[in-house]
Amino acid sequence: MNEIVKFLNENSVHYLGTTDKDGKPKVRPFQFMLEKEGKLFFGTSNQKEVYREIKDNPYVELCASSQSYEWIRLSGKVVFSDDLNIKADIIEHSPIVKSIYKTPDNPALEIFYLENAKAVIADFSGQPPRTINL
Repeated sequence: MNEIVKFLNENSVHYLGTTDKDGKPKVRPFQFMLEKEGKLFFGTSNQKEVYREIKDNPYVELCASSQSYEWIRLSGKVVFSDDLNIKADIIEHSPIVKSIYKTPDNPALEIFYLENAKAVIADFSGQPPRTINL
């Protein structure tokens, strides 16, 4: 888990893949928020299209790469959480989230983690990818 959190924090722009209402893939920039209780948390607004897509099909994949051409693919089933303590931690962790949502009880703020998550870490070294089940 530490290796995954370190990679996500060091490479802060990630791309989240979802499926739109027509069954077509949709990819957009996203950001990892924090690890808590062995879960990787992310956040979004329930006013966004991505939220509706995830509600319709909770299976997503996130990808990030480093400047040294290493990448991680993280996949799993989205589980939304209403935990105000974790929302507060996320707001304190991310100035941009704080500037948008102000308080953890903002009704638009949704947080989620990936259940049965799997991380695949790979590079161009010729070595086989490493798979880590979370």
